[in-house]
Formats: sequence, C-alpha cells, structure tokens
Amino acid sequence: MSEREEHDTAGDTVAVLTERRQGERRLADRRRGGDRRRYDRRTLDRRQADRQTERHQAETTLNEISLRADFSQIRYAQCWEDADILLEALAITPQDTCLSIASAGDNTLAMLSQGPARVIALDMNPAQLACLELRVAAYRTLAHHELLELIGSRPSRRRLELYQRCRRAMAKGTRSFWDRQPELIEPGIGAAGRFERYFRLFRKRLLPLVHGRKSVAKLLAGGNLEQRHRFYRKRWNTWRWRLLFRLFFSRRVMGRLGRDPEFFKYVRNEVAKTIFAHTEYALTQLDPRDNPYLQWILTGQHINALPFALRRENFDAIRNNLDRLEWHLVSVEDYLAHHQDGPIHKFNLSDIFEYMSKQNYAMLLDQLVSASAPGGRLAYWNMLVPRTRPQALADRLQPLDSVATVLHQLDKAFFYSRFVLEEVC
Repeated sequence: MSEREEHDTAGDTVAVLTERRQGERRLADRRRGGDRRRYDRRTLDRRQADRQTERHQAETTLNEISLRADFSQIRYAQCWEDADILLEALAITPQDTCLSIASAGDNTLAMLSQGPARVIALDMNPAQLACLELRVAAYRTLAHHELLELIGSRPSRRRLELYQRCRRAMAKGTRSFWDRQPELIEPGIGAAGRFERYFRLFRKRLLPLVHGRKSVAKLLAGGNLEQRHRFYRKRWNTWRWRLLFRLFFSRRVMGRLGRDPEFFKYVRNEVAKTIFAHTEYALTQLDPRDNPYLQWILTGQHINALPFALRRENFDAIRNNLDRLEWHLVSVEDYLAHHQDGPIHKFNLSDIFEYMSKQNYAMLLDQLVSASAPGGRLAYWNMLVPRTRPQALADRLQPLDSVATVLHQLDKAFFYSRFVLEEVC
C-alpha cells in the first residue's frame, strides 16, 4: 500500500471520527424505518443466493480459494495463531508425522520443538514458503538475539547484513525473491505482510487519534484482573475507541487493506462487532503483558513477550530438528491425494476452512481423516465462519470440545471465535 493510499484511508477515518455522535444517531434513526421495510426482501434474496451457491458447489474444486484469491504476495509475515495452545492440543510425540499450514512458518517451526519424526509444511502461496525458508536459514545461521533482530522483535540497524548471512542457506529462487525486495527486510521480516501493514496503518495513523503512547504503555504493562478491568473501563474503552474499531475492523476496510475480500465469502455475521468482543476479552481477562500478538499490533515489536517459536528456551530444539522439516508448494487437498508415506498423526490447519463451502470443508475433512490413524488429532480455528465436524463423520472423528474450550480461553491470538480440536477414532 502506498503512502498516498495510507494517507487517504487515514484521512477518511479521521473525518468519521470527528463527526458528532448525535449526527450519526440521527442518520441511523432516519434509516431505520426503511431498513425494516427492506429486511424481508434482503433476507429472501440472500437465501436464494445461498441456495444457488449450494447448487454450484459440486462444480467447485476442493481448493476453491486458489481460484478466487491473490496468492502472489506475502499475506502474513507472522503466524497469527497461538502456538502455545496448538502444541498443548496436539500433544506431539517423537513418533508423529505432522502436517502444518506453512503461513509465515512460526507455528510449523514451533511443532519441530516437540521432536516429531517429520513435519510437512504446505502452502499454495510461494511467498509464504519464502518466509518459512528464510526463517529456517536464520535458525541455521544466526544466534537467537540476531534472529529476533531480523524478525523485527527487537530494534536493529543491520537487518540487511543479517539477511546476507542467511541467504546462502536458501534455494536460488528464494534468494531471488528476497534479494529484489530489500524494503521488506529492513523493517524486519515480521512486518513484510499485507496483514502486518494493515496493523501498521492502524498503529501509526489512527490509534494516536484515540490513545496516546502513555495509555498504550499502561495497557501493555498489564496488572491483576481487577486493575485490567478498571483501566479498560475507565480509560481505554472510550466512544472514540469503539468508533475507530467499528470502522477500521469492518469487513470493507479489512477486506481492502488486510485480508483478501474473498476470505469473507462465507461470513454472515458482523465482522467488527465479533472481533471487538474478542479484543475486549484479551485486554481484560488475559494479561496484555504476556501477549506478544497484542504487543506487535500496538507497538510494532514484541515488548515483554515472544511467540513460542521465538523464545530463547525453544531456539535450540527447533534448530536441532530442522532436518525433519520439508515444505511443498501445493494445496492440502492435492498433497493428500498423492500422499503414500504412511499415516499423518497431527494436523495444524490454521483457519483454512473459513474459505471453503460446507461441502468442500466436509470433503477435505474426510481426506484428512483417511490420511490419519486412530488417535490422530486435527487442530484449527474459526474466526468468522463456524466449521466443526459434520454429523456424517461422527463415527470417524470425535470432537474434544472440553479441551478445546479451555485452551481457547487462554488463546493470546484473540481474533478467533473458536478453537477446534478433533481426534480420529
């Protein structure tokens, strides 16, 4: 996104923020009557559209999102799912073969720390695999504190120098990808994605209109449960914060600047309202001092906490197991169609089912179960689209809801409405 686009987006939001709330309410009141009259018609049209979509699902390939979304750029320069609850859920053993959605690589590498026999990372986006490969090279080449500098977790003026030390450990195509984009390396490779630029715009241009640096620092300092609730209620949760959140994390703005609009195809609920409730929980029930994801969103670095794969105590275990990792540019569906190397025991599936129709979700779930063995576990997240095991697979896949619910309450990557854990029967 260019500086001009950032300026225009920020300007648009500022204009809305400075409007009087009473004017917004009057406008809503005038529209309410017409909205009621149009409701039945809109509902009917939506149901007809849904039925038409279902009729065409049989003609849609399983990896449908690859036909609709742009996979030519880095979408996520970090993994925005909490590896702590992922690893607790999967309970990886030394005998396990694991399959993981690559994304930026953090959670795939976190799985290596558990010492599995094999980790298979998959992605349909070559840019995401370039993120993973650069991380692998960094773990092989750099010291722990240098890795944190390269990622952007810690300040640094030598990231290009650190990259030069890593590049020799990467394939030619990956070197070429990063060589021609030094502007993605200098701020830290953890800031190189579309989603991270979305948060940067929020942090740099818009958040200062609502909360100053002292308020942000006070929030991230944490405290006990009572202190966190009191600070949130009295100082953080202002009408400006609520309005900013409703605008910036709306489906329209997030689709334009953060996620691909096609990722919202199956979303039916109100995006900003849903995420706001999860954010409120993270700022009060969980301690912001221990939350690396929140710290990056609000400051652009990790202040007091690090994601699992970046912690010093996990660095050597990951480095020592890098030879057990492989990655492939392919969809999960296509990989499973040709996989013949024995069962896969543990699956990190990120939130890939959000982008699939119910029919395609059920078909892929059937493939995953067929590729596994009794006791195998599938872990994935629902953000805005509910996806859990269909009844048709009840005799082959068992939900572990009690475990998943407890872990979800501890989830520091707070965007998600549900964490799903299912075990192969």
